[in-house]
Amino acid sequence: MKILVVADKEEKALWDFYDPKRTEGIDLILSCGDLDAAYLEFLVTMTNCPLYYVRGNHDESYSRRPPEGCTDIDGKVVNVEGLRILGLGGSMRYRPGDTMYTEEEMKARVRKAGPRIAMMNGVDIVVAHAPVKGYGDLEDLPHQGFDCFRDLLDRYAPKYLFHGHVHQEYGGFQRERTYPSGTRLINACGSYLIEIGENEYPEKGKTGSTLYDLYTMLNVKIGRKY
Repeated sequence: MKILVVADKEEKALWDFYDPKRTEGIDLILSCGDLDAAYLEFLVTMTNCPLYYVRGNHDESYSRRPPEGCTDIDGKVVNVEGLRILGLGGSMRYRPGDTMYTEEEMKARVRKAGPRIAMMNGVDIVVAHAPVKGYGDLEDLPHQGFDCFRDLLDRYAPKYLFHGHVHQEYGGFQRERTYPSGTRLINACGSYLIEIGENEYPEKGKTGSTLYDLYTMLNVKIGRKY
């Protein structure tokens, strides 16, 4: 599956001077937040492929006008053609707002997703806005990563965690890191293109969870999304 991951900056080559070659063969778009809703709408229209997003700390306007044609996965776990994806948007809370969380609040969000992850027998991708504590974050409160993300990776060892929030111009930017669980941590600030092999995630109805696999295959037979 070929995935375009976007975050933080609306790239001119993907909007003002759109070049179809940049999105050729794309199967899925993931947004890690802090992007104009119109930008996401443009991408989903031009590529004609699904776009899943979480909110960044500057995306409070999504509550009033969410990006049309796109799917909000913030705080949810979804299955996209067998790829199990958890969405955890928002940054460390540094002012009032509904797109920021204290460490304890984010920990509660991760805990809430636990039963769904267990039912699906794991998670392949985490789409976040903020980074993992100690892995590409900064010392100032607004750009600190979440420590509870470390517990999440230790427990479930997803293949990838995509995030944004820390821009190249902040200094010390590193596009990719590897967490001890083997999870690839990728800062998608701007855009990042990745191709995930079929051997990296379960086929439809083959997660290893008997109940969920049965549920999936029944819904596939009657044409429902799962």
